[in-house]
Order: sequence, then C-alpha cells, then structure tokens
Amino acid sequence: MGEGSTEERVRRGVARTLGNVATVLVLLAALLFWAYTGWYRLDPGEAAVILQLGCYVRTETEPGLRWHLPPPLQDHEVVRVGTVMREEFGDVNAKDPELRAETAMQTSDNNIVNLEFVVRYRVSRPFESRYRIADLRDTLRDSAQAAMREVVGRHTIDGVLSDARGAVQEDSATLLQEILDRYESGILVEGVDLQEVQPPDAVRAAFDEVLAASQDRNRKIREAEGYANEVVPKARAQASELTESAIAYSESKTAEARGRAARFLSLLAEYRKAPEITRKRLYLETMEEVLPDVEKILVEPGTASVLPYLPLGSARGAEK
Repeated sequence: MGEGSTEERVRRGVARTLGNVATVLVLLAALLFWAYTGWYRLDPGEAAVILQLGCYVRTETEPGLRWHLPPPLQDHEVVRVGTVMREEFGDVNAKDPELRAETAMQTSDNNIVNLEFVVRYRVSRPFESRYRIADLRDTLRDSAQAAMREVVGRHTIDGVLSDARGAVQEDSATLLQEILDRYESGILVEGVDLQEVQPPDAVRAAFDEVLAASQDRNRKIREAEGYANEVVPKARAQASELTESAIAYSESKTAEARGRAARFLSLLAEYRKAPEITRKRLYLETMEEVLPDVEKILVEPGTASVLPYLPLGSARGAEK
C-alpha cells in the first residue's frame, strides 16, 4: 500500500514536470514565432514606415533584412520611393465627351486649346504619402488639372501651341509641387510633359497654317544665321588680311621714304662741302642710270688730243 502510493506520487510528479516543460516549450515557441513576425525585408527603392501602437516612430530606408517589435506593438508599411511613376491626363482623340472636356482649357486670349500631358513623380516622404491624404492618386490628378489650367490661362493660344510650351511645362510643374506640398502629400514632382496640343476642331486648319508659317519663319531664320556664321568669319579674315597688308605696305613705304630722305641729307652735306664735284658726280650717276647699256666717253675740255674718251663702264668692270 505504501509502495503503491509512492510510485503514484512519483508518476504524478514526473507528469507535472513534463507538462510544465511542454508548456514552457510551447510558450517559448510561441514567443519565438511572435518575435519572428517582426522581421521584414526591404528591397532597393523601398522604405518602411514603422508604427508603434498606431503612432509614427520612424522610417527605414536601408535595404536588407530589418526587424521591429512584433505586432501589435509595432507594425510597418512598405512604400515604393525609388520608382518614378507616370500619370497621364486627357485624350484629344477620345470620342467620349467627358474625356474630351478634360483636355479643353482656356487661354489668356479667351481661346480653347485641347492638350494631353503627363506628370512624372515619385514618393519622397513615405509617411506623408501613406497617411496624410486619403487617396494619393485622386489628389495628384485634381492638383495637376488645377495647376495646368491655371498656367495655360496665363498664356495665349499661340504660345501654348508653339514657343511657350517649355514655359508651360516648367510653370505647371512648379505650381503642382507647391499645391502638393500644402497638402503634405509627400510627393516630389519630377516633371510635367506636354504630349498632344491641338486647337479646337473648328479652327484647327487655320492654326495649322499659322503653325506651318511660323515653322517656315524659324527655318528661314536658322538658314540666315547659318549663312551669316559662314560668311562673317570669312569677311573678318579678309578684312584682317587687308589690314595687315596695308600696315605692311605703309611701313615699307615709310622706311623707303626715310631712306631717301637720309640719302638726300647725306648728298646735301656733301654738296655743301664741294658743290662743283658733287654736281658733276650726280650728273654722271644720273647719265649712268638713264643709259645703262650704252658705252659712255667722257671728254674734258682742252684734252681731246691727248685722251679723247674715258670708258666708264670698262673701268668699273676692271675695278670689280
């Protein structure tokens, strides 16, 4: 009787111990599984908004395996932040009147222009884009329509159709960003691109002719500028060449005149010393220049019978 009771108590103790161990293991497994639910992975271009009991805590942007306190203590929302997204507006060729009405906008000169455009954007502040506004896409579309209509209303129809397209794109992107910032949308506008821009159907032919004339004018201007860029450098080079030639000719003539003046002054000094001899010398040199190929005979008065001639050319040749 005593031995049976002892064995029974031992079995019960072992059973309780095993039960306690099993309970601990189950609780530990549950705890580990609960902790495991706090792990998550971020790919490049993704961000995670961490919430603690519904309150914003932080934003994780580093890619890889991340961990936060398991739910419901903390939770996360993954938001794409590295992808540039596109939102298209309007269809000028649509048959649906509502779609066509979306493209019709009034210009500053009270004309109507139909245009399609695309907004390029990405998420820059994940928490705001996820929790500040109820519907991100609807807010973006309404804001973009309002910004584009306001900017188009500042320009004439000719400007929107031709030379002011770039200004319309830049101004509408800037205004759209300001609107979205006031809404705290967390969106960064990368750009606004005009696609198809057309005047109303009733006057499209006339506007096409005006646009073609404007393109012809621009083409003629470009051709004229190209011709000017080709001719003007050549003319400038020729002018520079003529100027340099004139300067060289002037310097040459000036040097020649100065040489003649110096020679004249030298002769004048010799003439003052011996006028008769210098006069005769000049006469003989002049005759030699005037008659270079003629043999000349110098006859002195009163000496014809003794030495009737003097071959100046032969004498100079012998001296050489």
